Amino acid sequence: MAAPDKIQPSTAPPAIRALVAKFAEHRDTYHRTGYNETLLRRDFLDPFFEALGWDMTNRQGYAEAYRDVIHEDALVVEKAARAPDYCFRIGGTRKFFVEAKKPAVDIKSDVGPAFQLRRYAWTAKLPLSILTDFEEFAVYDCRKKPDKNDKASEARILLLNYSDYLTRWGEVASVFSREAILKGSFDKFAESAKKKRGTAPVDEEFLKEIEAWREELAKNLSLRNESLTDRQLNVAVRRIIDRIIFLRMCEGRGIEPYGRLQTLLNGDRCYKRLVELFHRADEKYNSGLFHFQNERGREPPDELTPELKLDDKVLKEILRRLYYPESPYEFAALPADILGQVYEQFLGKVIRLTAGHRAKIEEKPEVRKAGGVYYTPTYIIDYIVENTVGKLLEGKTPQEIGGLTATFKPAKNARPLTVLDPACGSGSFLIVAYQYLLDWYLREYTESDDPKKHARGANPRIYQSPTGDWRLTIAERKRILLAHIYGVDIDYQAVEVTKLSLLLKVLEKETEATIQRELFAKQRALPDLADNIKCGNSLIGPDFYIGQQRDLFSDEDRLRINAFDWRGKHGFPKIFSGDNPGFDAVIGNPPYVRMEEFVLLKPYLSAKYKVHSDRSDFYVYFIEQEHELLRQDGRFGMIVSNKFLRARYGGPVRDFLATHSSVQKVVDFAGLPVFPSATVRTLVLFTVKSSARRPFTYSPPPPTELFDLIANGVESINRVEQNLGFTIEHKRLLEDRWYFNRPQHAELLDRLRDQYSNIGAHFGDAIGLGVKSGLMEAFVIDAKTRKALIKKDRHSGDIIHPYLYGRDIRRYLIDADERYLIYTPRGISIDEYPAILEHLSAYRSRLSARAAQQKWYELQQSQIGFRSFMDSPKIVYPDMAPHCRFAMDSEGRYGANTTFLIGAENWALLTILNSRLANFYFREICAALEGPEEKYLRFFTQYVAAFPIPDSIASNPDNALAEFARSITSLVAEFSNAKTDHERSALQHQIEHTDHEIDALVYELYGLSDQEIALVENATRND
Repeated sequence: MAAPDKIQPSTAPPAIRALVAKFAEHRDTYHRTGYNETLLRRDFLDPFFEALGWDMTNRQGYAEAYRDVIHEDALVVEKAARAPDYCFRIGGTRKFFVEAKKPAVDIKSDVGPAFQLRRYAWTAKLPLSILTDFEEFAVYDCRKKPDKNDKASEARILLLNYSDYLTRWGEVASVFSREAILKGSFDKFAESAKKKRGTAPVDEEFLKEIEAWREELAKNLSLRNESLTDRQLNVAVRRIIDRIIFLRMCEGRGIEPYGRLQTLLNGDRCYKRLVELFHRADEKYNSGLFHFQNERGREPPDELTPELKLDDKVLKEILRRLYYPESPYEFAALPADILGQVYEQFLGKVIRLTAGHRAKIEEKPEVRKAGGVYYTPTYIIDYIVENTVGKLLEGKTPQEIGGLTATFKPAKNARPLTVLDPACGSGSFLIVAYQYLLDWYLREYTESDDPKKHARGANPRIYQSPTGDWRLTIAERKRILLAHIYGVDIDYQAVEVTKLSLLLKVLEKETEATIQRELFAKQRALPDLADNIKCGNSLIGPDFYIGQQRDLFSDEDRLRINAFDWRGKHGFPKIFSGDNPGFDAVIGNPPYVRMEEFVLLKPYLSAKYKVHSDRSDFYVYFIEQEHELLRQDGRFGMIVSNKFLRARYGGPVRDFLATHSSVQKVVDFAGLPVFPSATVRTLVLFTVKSSARRPFTYSPPPPTELFDLIANGVESINRVEQNLGFTIEHKRLLEDRWYFNRPQHAELLDRLRDQYSNIGAHFGDAIGLGVKSGLMEAFVIDAKTRKALIKKDRHSGDIIHPYLYGRDIRRYLIDADERYLIYTPRGISIDEYPAILEHLSAYRSRLSARAAQQKWYELQQSQIGFRSFMDSPKIVYPDMAPHCRFAMDSEGRYGANTTFLIGAENWALLTILNSRLANFYFREICAALEGPEEKYLRFFTQYVAAFPIPDSIASNPDNALAEFARSITSLVAEFSNAKTDHERSALQHQIEHTDHEIDALVYELYGLSDQEIALVENATRND
């Protein structure tokens, strides 16, 4: 590529113009002399990215975990490919890689460098990365799975020549500058550049990979080992997969010799030779993952898998796909959270043996009913750990946190800080908590007056790597893990995966040399986690079986019950001994399972837990249990459903939290896609086990744009919470339901509630839900069908009524299609209506399949008591709407179960309910759902009934407000029928003017001050 004849003027900064000029002048020399990557990085790429705002040399002196740029992101990598030269990060979170090549490399056409970069970035789950020799600058979409046969242009979305920097610098800076990433421009560009076809996230692909292994292993093992039970087969398959992944990842990181597993492809007896490698790993690592010999004080060894028969063909195919070029993965770059996410999904299925002893893979029933497995995003886990474990570390020394003496030996009458996840799954929360502790200890040691004192002695805590960075020794990493990290899960396989993930974290950034140093010290490299990570049901204790006949429970029942004794010898007796027993922090994401799925446990849970109600989800029991497991002043932090805030079933858990803990923070994510494939509305709850009753912080859901920045690692929840959050008085927790309003808003709501009665007091018996049919297509008919039925039998018209849905109700208007409801309440004599009977008979089998409380031809929920209200003039409103939509129905329409009614022809009340003040009120108290474009309020009976109204509105409704209601109803009807833009415009002005007059009258009626009016107007500006 020839040098440009002339440098064009541009907006590129002087430093970039100088670099371009320098390269143009010496380009031929650089090509001819073999100018290498080290010089290129120093002379061109470092200043290039400095110009983009990156701190290339860590001038700010950040610890390694928080540096902007890591040079050669992984120092130890596989022989097939080394790591990219740069990793650019924000707050320690990777954003993109840059791979540097000498100018003699043809970036545009050379396949090798492009495949190398894409393979590494795809495995690290980064959306974009850069390949450059300064002369050319190539940006790749790294979400597309790399293939050994790909051309260099595959997935490339931008290719610039160095002369382009002058004219297109703004384009580069708008995406890859540090400022652009902080503002979210990088993420927006990545999303806009995303090629939907062919993209395959590494976690999805790796999940497919190990699921294929499971199927191949299960089928072959069940065929060759006829005595295996279902449980043994599941255990054997998982252990083989875990061990292979562990050893392969150790190879990728340079801890094991690269290609050791690959050597098994040569020769026969492949599985026997693999078992020999497992035995060697047992000698080296001392992990429960490899445990084949009886040892005092340890759980029984694995005597199952070494004796299995497994065909060479099956195992060799698995091993072959682990290495370049067949494998698209760089195991050195596979993040721990991705491995956890993959395993979380992997554990959602189980192997079943058929009657013919053939293996079949099935989704677990509880996973199928829950609609899948939902993995907690890392940014949520980071936030929870920082605000629980992080708070407990503040102002403490390593000795205090570790329960150690001044000389770092175990101290008498002192305990280490302990962190528990009681439903740990694949270990995602524990991995982050462990990493947080590792970073904290390293910071404490290296920022002390004399870091080297921690590197001396018989048991050094830190050492210096070849690059000069301080690192924790393996012995110290093991001590931190065993002292601080605890977990329980009901699923034995999940427990083993958690152990695997934590063990890999122990070895992170270690090398064969550092491992050998441990062996030289007569220590095996890894700890046995059997005393830290245990299998059991966190909610069910051994008292479950008291008074019950055990022989009534099947093996499957016992596994589902899996009682766990927290304080017994198989639990954590040391944690629950001495003064102030319990864990210091309990964190996690409890399972979201309805009680109906575990009928067997319901009597026990009902008797044991204060938070029980008939419609409880499992997570409420976890909230209570986890507070019981905390020591006094211990910290609780979990992501849970926000339903308990206002739902009727949440009353007991609200009472429990208000009286048994000190709530610290409630961070609401209602409606935001924290779990993209799930509809659960979440919040993060922080408490302290304390009798203190202090104000707490409530942070409302952030705007979608801000949430996207959080999800992409650009913005932190802490900063968002500081900007959006506000203080709530503890007394709010003592209310029937939890409405976390801003203080000024709460004062106005309280004044209105205190000063006035409410709708429920005047019209409570006349507030109701519409009709639920149970089979809409049988009972809801069109005009043609109605006419035909009445023609056959004129009495049919007595039970056929106009029908409307919630979506038909607008503000002051009902805009419904011509449809009708066949109204057959319970107790009706259907024989009196032969035409209706004939019509419904066509649906008889499906009607009979409904809930069995009614006869087959009766409505499922007929609201018998409300028939008189439905036939009469009434106020109707939808169950869900973005703002107040109340209308007067004077035509006796019957509503669906998406409608509510107030059985009163009260025009003044109608006007108030459509006012700006009502919009303010309902926005503050209603539960809500976030739609794709706006928030929808849920107008349930309890919210509308609680709306405050002056007594005069109920006793004397015929007033000025009523006149306005009739007037605006007429105007809205005219507007809906207007034919021309001119008519619509004129009517719209009249409607808006009338609305302003109504609002002014309502403000006067309720005695609002100027400040209160301004508050309402500002809060409802967009309504």
